Amino acid sequence: MSQHRLISFVFGEAPPPRLDKALARDVPEDANLSRTRMGKLIEQGAVRIAGEVVRDPRAKVAEGQSVEIAVEEAEESHIRPEAIALNIIFEDDDLVVINKPAGMVVHPAPGTPSGTLVNALMAHCGDNLSGVGGVKRPGIVHRIDKETSGLLVVAKSDAAHHGLAAQFEKHTVERYYRALVYGVPDANDPRLRGIKGASFEPGNILKLTTQLARHRTDRQRQAVLFQGGRHAVTRARTVEDFGTPPVLALMECWLETGRTHQIRVHMAHAGHGLVGDPTYGGRRKLPKAAISLSAAEAVKAFDRQALHAAVLGFEHPVSGENVRFEAPLPDDMQNLLDILRQRV
Repeated sequence: MSQHRLISFVFGEAPPPRLDKALARDVPEDANLSRTRMGKLIEQGAVRIAGEVVRDPRAKVAEGQSVEIAVEEAEESHIRPEAIALNIIFEDDDLVVINKPAGMVVHPAPGTPSGTLVNALMAHCGDNLSGVGGVKRPGIVHRIDKETSGLLVVAKSDAAHHGLAAQFEKHTVERYYRALVYGVPDANDPRLRGIKGASFEPGNILKLTTQLARHRTDRQRQAVLFQGGRHAVTRARTVEDFGTPPVLALMECWLETGRTHQIRVHMAHAGHGLVGDPTYGGRRKLPKAAISLSAAEAVKAFDRQALHAAVLGFEHPVSGENVRFEAPLPDDMQNLLDILRQRV
C-alpha cells in the first residue's frame, strides 16, 4: 500500500484567482513541488480546499482557505541501474555535475533503453535519490545531444530539481560551448549580414535570433522559423581561426535559451555548420592548400559534431552559492585542433 505525506497550509492575502496559480505562490517552499507536479496532483484529486477535493486548476480560491495536498511517496523507478563509469566533476547530497562523453545518451528512450547517463546514475546514487516527479530517479533538468560532450547538472533531490528547473526556465544558467565550424564569422561579411536573424554585437559577436521547431518532414531535425516554434537566441565569438586563408574557426558559443540542437541548427543557418555534424551538413570540401593534407584528412574523418559543453554555472538550489564548473576539451577535439595548428 502506497504511503502519503500531507502538506497543509492556508492561502495568504489576495491569492491569484486560479487554484493552480495560488498553489504555485503559497505552497511551502520545503514541499519542493514544481508547477508541473502540482498540476498533476490537482488532476489526481490530491488537493483539498476547505475539506473538499478540487480537480479544476482554474477553480477560484479565497484568502484564508485551508489547503491539504496528499503527496504519494516516491515509487521505485523502472529504469535499470547499470555500473557505467562516470566522470564526476562535483557531487553533494542534492546534485551531481557530470562531464558526459560523446556517444552517451542522457535518458533512456525506446531506441536506447540502456547504457545511458540515467542508467549509470541510478547505480552510482543507489538509495540517495529523492522522488523526483514521484519516482526515485535522477532529475534531468537539461540535456546535451548524444554526440556532444561536456557538462550537465543532474538533481538528486526534489529541492534541487525544483530549484534548478526554475533557473533553466528563467534562462539564468551560464552555459558556454566550444564548437569547430566551417568558415569564420565576420561582421564585415555581407553574406552573413544578409541572413535573416543574424546580427553582430560589439566585439564581433555573432547573435542569432530565430524561432526553432521540429522539421516538418524530418523528425530528427530542428528547423529555423520566424513565426511559430520557440524563441531561440545564440551568441558566438571566434576564439581561433585555421588556414590560409582562414577556412575553419573555433567558436565560443553561449545560450540565452536552450532549445534542442540550438547551436548546431543556428550555426548551420548562418552558413557556419559544425565540423562532423551529420544532421546539419558537417561535411564540406575545403579549398586545397588552405590547410595541410593531414589536417584536411583529420577534419574529414571527424565523426561527430565538434561541440563541447565547456562551462556550466548556476546558483546552487539548496545552499544558494554561485557555482561554476569547467571541462577541458575531450581528446578527439583537442587532437584535431593540435593538427590544425601545425599547419604542415
